[in-house]
Amino acid sequence: MAYSRDTVLPQPEAAEIAAEMPGLSPALTFLFAFACGAMVGNIYYAQALIGLISTDLDMHGGMAGFIVTVTQLGYGAGLLFLVSLADLVENRRLVLLTLAGTALGLAGAALSGSAMTFLLSSFIIGFFACGAQVLVPFASHLVPAASRGRTIGNVMAGLLTGIMLARPLANLVASEFGWRAIFWISAAAMLAVLVLLRAALPQRQPHGTMRYGAILKSMWHLLVTTPALQRRAFYQGIIFASFNLFWTGIPLLLTDIFGYSQRQIALFALAGAAGALAAPVAGRLADRGYTRQGTATAMITLTIWFLIAGWAGTAISITALVLAAIFIDSAVQTNQILSQRIIFSLNDQARGRLNAIYMTIVFLLGSAGSALAAATYYYGGWWVTSLAGAMMGVAVLLAFTTEPRSRS
Repeated sequence: MAYSRDTVLPQPEAAEIAAEMPGLSPALTFLFAFACGAMVGNIYYAQALIGLISTDLDMHGGMAGFIVTVTQLGYGAGLLFLVSLADLVENRRLVLLTLAGTALGLAGAALSGSAMTFLLSSFIIGFFACGAQVLVPFASHLVPAASRGRTIGNVMAGLLTGIMLARPLANLVASEFGWRAIFWISAAAMLAVLVLLRAALPQRQPHGTMRYGAILKSMWHLLVTTPALQRRAFYQGIIFASFNLFWTGIPLLLTDIFGYSQRQIALFALAGAAGALAAPVAGRLADRGYTRQGTATAMITLTIWFLIAGWAGTAISITALVLAAIFIDSAVQTNQILSQRIIFSLNDQARGRLNAIYMTIVFLLGSAGSALAAATYYYGGWWVTSLAGAMMGVAVLLAFTTEPRSRS
C-alpha cells in the first residue's frame, strides 16, 4: 500500500502501518536531518555575534547578555507549549507552522533597528525553532520499531551538526557580509525547507480526544509516573550541561592561551562537528539491544576526555583539544540517541509530550553549563573548567550504576 504526503496516519492505526513500512527513504531521512539541523542552529547564531549585534543596536552593559538568554527562554517555552502539541495537532501542519514562525523571527532580527525589536525577534526564533523536536518523534512514527534507533540517530546527527556549525558559520558570514546576513540566509533556508517538507511529508493525525489544557496537565503525571523518563532526562541534562561548559569555555582558552582569532576559533568548532558521526552508530547500537553498554561507554568517554582536555590546555596541544572536542561531542550525542530511543518506546500515544518533558528538562539543566564555564574559568582557569566537566561525567555514571537492569 502506498503512502503519499496527503495520507493521514491516525493512531493507533499508525503503529500498525509503521510496522509494515520499510522505513524512511535515504532522501527523506536526509531532509529530516537537514531540517532539524537548520532549525536548531538558529538559536546559536546570535550567541556567536553578541559583540557585533550589541554594538550596532547600542545595547550597553549587561543588556547584551539578554541576546542569548531571550532566545533560550523562547526555546524553552516552545519545548513545553509547542512540542506537546504533537500529540494533538496534525504533525505535518505543526512542522510547517514552526518553520514559518522561525522564518518570521529571523526576518525580524535581520530588520531590527533597536534592541527591543531584536530581543522580541530572538524570542520568536527560539520559540518556533523547537519545531526540530517535533520532527524527531515524527520520524520515529514513520519507521518500524526495529529500525527506530537508526532513524533517530541519522536525524539527530543532522541536529547536532546544525548546533556545531551554527557558531562558525555565523562568524564566517558576518566577517564577509555583516551580522544581519546570517539571519537573512537562514530565513530563506527555512522557507526552502518548508516547501520541501510540505511536498514530502505525509500527514499524521494523532488519535485522541484530550484538549490542550489536559495535554499540559498530563505532562506532570507522565513525569512523576515514568522512572525511565526521569532518569534519562537527568542523565542527558547533566551531560548536555558539560557540552555547554566545554563549548563556552573553549573559546576563552583558545583566545587567552593559544592567541586564536575568531576565524581560527570557528575552524576549531568545525573540526569538533565530526562528533556528529557518532549518532548513526549509537542508533544501531540501540536497535541491537546495547543501550546499557552504550550509555556507560558514553559517560566514561566524557569523563576521560574532559581530563585529557584539561591537560591539553596546559600542554598547549591543539591536536589533543580537537580530539577531546570530537570525543566529548560523540559521548553527548551517543547518550542522546540512546535516551530518545528509550523515550519514544515508552508510549506511542504520548511521544510528543514525552519528548517535550524530556527536552525541557535537558535544556534547563544544560543551560547551567554555560554559566558554570564562565565562573570556573574566571576563578580557576581551564583546568578547573575541565575538572567540572569530568565531575559531571562521574556524577551521571554513579547515578547510572543505581539503575535497575531490565528484565526484558
